[in-house]
Amino acid sequence: MISVAIDGPGGAGKSSLSRRAAKYFGFIYVDTGAMYRTIGLAACRRGLDTKDKSLILPMLSGLVIELKYNDAGEQRMFLNGEDVSADIRLPEISMCASNVSAMPEVRSFLIDMQRDMAKKYNVIMDGRDIGTVILPDADVKIFLTASLEARALRRYKELCEKGFKGSLQEVTEDMKNRDFQDSNRAAAPLTVAEDAVLLDTSEYDFEESLSMLCGIISEKTGAKAVEP
Repeated sequence: MISVAIDGPGGAGKSSLSRRAAKYFGFIYVDTGAMYRTIGLAACRRGLDTKDKSLILPMLSGLVIELKYNDAGEQRMFLNGEDVSADIRLPEISMCASNVSAMPEVRSFLIDMQRDMAKKYNVIMDGRDIGTVILPDADVKIFLTASLEARALRRYKELCEKGFKGSLQEVTEDMKNRDFQDSNRAAAPLTVAEDAVLLDTSEYDFEESLSMLCGIISEKTGAKAVEP
């Protein structure tokens, strides 16, 4: 099995680029951030303080988190049987996800599910600690990044298409705070793996970024496209 680990900060394009690259090579795409967002959503719905371990950890035993794929090959997240793929992308869930993901026990709760996917399929898995913790022996490790300004603008446009009424400044501040928390947490902080390829997409559009990403994967693994 071929495993590709793609890490990077929020808004770097990890999900959209990884999803398209996986389709290009015929691999399974695994968005680990969506799993943490699902736990964050569960906590928020219960009105819990997402920084309080004494409240979050007891909740885990009552959660059934499933990763499924629809007929189009798109990843969908289910929480206790409910498709929450849209709800987990709400701006207010971002910090909830960051808070719960800082807890080692939460990461342990999900790690077997994540690693099991890589054992069964050729995968492109994205997140913030894939190359450093989840798949340290991945065939390819890529750290995908872009400037804060570029990332915030991309996320803002994406949210506006979904009806977001906030400002670009709000999105920028949320992203800045998330960057700081993810990079400074004690459990599996966001860092660049020593053997990762750094790909900065600040100055490139989506198709240019995708071409570079697929080029790196093909060069490192010999994988061929299954679609033009």
